[in-house]
Amino acid sequence: MTTINLRDFYPWYRHDEFVEVSNEVAAAMLEGKRQERNYTRRMYYNKAQYSLDAGDGIENETVYADLSSHEVYELKLRMCRLCRALNSLPEPQGRRIDAHFILGMSKADIARAEGVRESAVRGAIERGLKSMKKYLRNN
Repeated sequence: MTTINLRDFYPWYRHDEFVEVSNEVAAAMLEGKRQERNYTRRMYYNKAQYSLDAGDGIENETVYADLSSHEVYELKLRMCRLCRALNSLPEPQGRRIDAHFILGMSKADIARAEGVRESAVRGAIERGLKSMKKYLRNN
């Protein structure tokens, strides 16, 4: 068993959160993080090699890559606010919103994985979004 810090893998964790996982899971998470970092490096290193009419969507990642420092700062602030709003939710709502919007799972898949009705998942997501909206307005 290996202990990992979830803060290293998920940006919405504000404090260190250590979890014990199997060696295979830890290796897979580290490999995924390495692949993501390597992909980003290759994309920026080779952006002149891509044809903008290739149709694979790479132009969106390369053309708009240069943000001003002000835009980067505002983007980071927005992400921090969203992460805080997500952390303010009760655990089931936060987990379901994370699974649906960040991981891209359907509501039916979430319900099947948790062993609940789809209407419960749908309701939790709607209530969570309303709570996040209220939190963002007040803060």
